[in-house]
Amino acid sequence: MTKYLGTDHFSHDEDTSCTGILITNLGTPDAATPSAVRRYLAEFLSDPRIVEMPRWIWWFALHGIILRIRPKPVAKNYKKIWTGDGSPLLSISKQQQTLLQQAIVPHFKGKVKVELAMRYGNPSIKDALHKLKEAGAQRLLVLPLYPQYSATTTASTFDAITDELKTWRWIPEFRMVQHYHDHDVYIQALVNSIKSFQEENGLPEKLLFSFHGLPQKYLDQGDPYFCECHKTARLVATRMGLKDDQWILAFQSLFGREEWLKPYASKTLIKWAEEGIKNVQVICPGFSADCLETLEEIQVENRGYFLNAGGEKFEYIPALNDEPEHIGMMGQLIKQHASDWLDIEQKEIKN
Repeated sequence: MTKYLGTDHFSHDEDTSCTGILITNLGTPDAATPSAVRRYLAEFLSDPRIVEMPRWIWWFALHGIILRIRPKPVAKNYKKIWTGDGSPLLSISKQQQTLLQQAIVPHFKGKVKVELAMRYGNPSIKDALHKLKEAGAQRLLVLPLYPQYSATTTASTFDAITDELKTWRWIPEFRMVQHYHDHDVYIQALVNSIKSFQEENGLPEKLLFSFHGLPQKYLDQGDPYFCECHKTARLVATRMGLKDDQWILAFQSLFGREEWLKPYASKTLIKWAEEGIKNVQVICPGFSADCLETLEEIQVENRGYFLNAGGEKFEYIPALNDEPEHIGMMGQLIKQHASDWLDIEQKEIKN
């Protein structure tokens, strides 16, 4: 180790450096309580990437109305899915972090450390970056677990990371995965997940691909999310050999009074039931881990819409979560985006 006068506490040897992998997701309240939900919603809905309107107008709407009304019913919904391990999204994400760490260590030229962060809530992006900093990370690859790019998700994550890195004197070499909506391994993982589910539960009359919604104006202003969702669904349907009348894409999680991306999942399910469709299955390819939007909104709320309108059988196909093929896909993305950081003698990151 090279030392200079008065700098014995610094080390500049390369073997002390580390490659940092940061996986991120949207976030979750710390508890299924109105106070915890209020803190979470305040952070989430204060992001200008999420709500694009003059700040002073939105501030009054958020603090004067929304944060007074929404936390209690939202907390009630969270309680329906809360487990002994807390938030399903957080517990699944922690398992993804552990398994990914195990999968990629043999493929790097030195130390590698995988950290987990949520864009809103805990563990925070700031805290996760500081853990990587303490580990000596001089290279940083960020993998936002949003297959389809949107300014509201991937770009917002970029904002939070760069805001923190602005405060660092020595920033790491930085790369970020933009999207993977059409990545072959991701598409095949979805296909295999659907086929495995159907082998056990039978074939539906209709398959619904449900994605989180966005205001229509975001698409009009150039956000590619809508198009990437359609490409994902189309590639999966084509690879499965589905006919056009066997599947459809729709959008869920609407909020507010403005027009959102269509068709709406809830109205699609009601329409199907009214037309005599009795048996449907739903998959949510935009969610890398099951969460409130899948476990409560789809499995409970939208199931109710379908059954109450005359449907008889409604089944939700779980997210890829911590399945080996999903972890292997993450490893392939890391290999693709950090190829010159990898041990070139390793040929493949296996599932």
